[in-house]
Amino acid sequence: MSAAAPAPPFRATAAALRATTERLALELRDPQSQPPDWNRFEWDVARAVTTLHGIAALLRRRLQWRGPELFDGFLAHQYDHSLRREARVDALLARVDSSTRAAGVSIVALKGAALRDLQLYAPGERPMGDLDLLARAAEISALRQVLNGLGYQELYRTRRHVTFSTAPPAMPHGHGEHIGNPLTIEVHTRVAEPLPVSYCDITNRLAPLQETPGINPYRNHAALLAHLLLHAAGNMRAHALRLVQLVDIARLLPRLSDADWNGLLGIEGERVPHWALPPLLMTQRYFNVAAPNRVLEILRAACPPLLAHVAPRYSLMNVSWSNLRISAFPGIEWSRSAGEALRFARSRIAPGKTAREELRLAGRVQPQVAAIPWYDQAHRTRVLRWIFSRPPRVQTQCAVMAALDSGSQSRHVAIARS
Repeated sequence: MSAAAPAPPFRATAAALRATTERLALELRDPQSQPPDWNRFEWDVARAVTTLHGIAALLRRRLQWRGPELFDGFLAHQYDHSLRREARVDALLARVDSSTRAAGVSIVALKGAALRDLQLYAPGERPMGDLDLLARAAEISALRQVLNGLGYQELYRTRRHVTFSTAPPAMPHGHGEHIGNPLTIEVHTRVAEPLPVSYCDITNRLAPLQETPGINPYRNHAALLAHLLLHAAGNMRAHALRLVQLVDIARLLPRLSDADWNGLLGIEGERVPHWALPPLLMTQRYFNVAAPNRVLEILRAACPPLLAHVAPRYSLMNVSWSNLRISAFPGIEWSRSAGEALRFARSRIAPGKTAREELRLAGRVQPQVAAIPWYDQAHRTRVLRWIFSRPPRVQTQCAVMAALDSGSQSRHVAIARS
């Protein structure tokens, strides 16, 4: 991305993100016969949206119209690289499975890998930027040795996971999916999300009751759905949902039996997983795939009143990466009490040492975000900008600028060739 390229106006970018996100979501549910009437800027932003939401390959297979050459070529390029990266994922999964079996280490391959086994997607349709593994804390040392033997070294760690890679952080190749980008491995010992500060933990319900060395599946469809819903809920709370997450849920829902739904409702023992309601309602809204009414009613009754009121009104522009605005208190409505809301507000205004370190880490492991000063600023400066200005979200703005920059380069090449 060119450092000298000026950022487009906030209002124009936000409007383009809204228009393109909603239309592309519609195309995944109900493909239209005619292309949208977008200007050049909106077509560029549409390419950013497909990257932010992980839907380029899905669109390539589902669209019934042809857009501008640059947009169509981008989707074709993304689909090609997604197919090639999928082959790398298959090879890596096989190596991890073989090596952990030999070492007597039991793991669960999470989310995307599990969905692939269920063949819910055609080859190349669903991107996988990394491989997520769940391991028992007691086996982390042995798993580390296995991954080291495969050429993977610890890159960094957060409260959520430890990331292993074969290469240090570097600028990504191109815009979106690219075979040259490293395939990282994220190792989790816990599956939990802060909603918004109290953690909802489902770790003990995910692995099969009888684990064997090597890669294990989820315990059942209810466990897989619970993880997809909890992960989506965490991202919705942070305004970082990706549309592909709703596609995951929509494609899995028809596979669930009554026993699976009963298992989901008891996923936290006696506590009904209230956090499952918002992502299920979002999936119903955007893909017309619904959970049974009895399930929704039970979840609604368990949901905090404010969240139950707001959740049916959520749109992608509220809770996804397409939301350009940085919110001071994103997802405060997920609080289950006034005290929790105050704790969350305090954590945003005066984050603890670990949270501040993770913010700085985000800037170091994503070199592409350095073009937009944010992570290297003092937190008090960020708070003042929340209050007195409209700073754009770094990852969203980076995706837009990368799309604009690559589009400009492609047009210059086309002109030079003509």
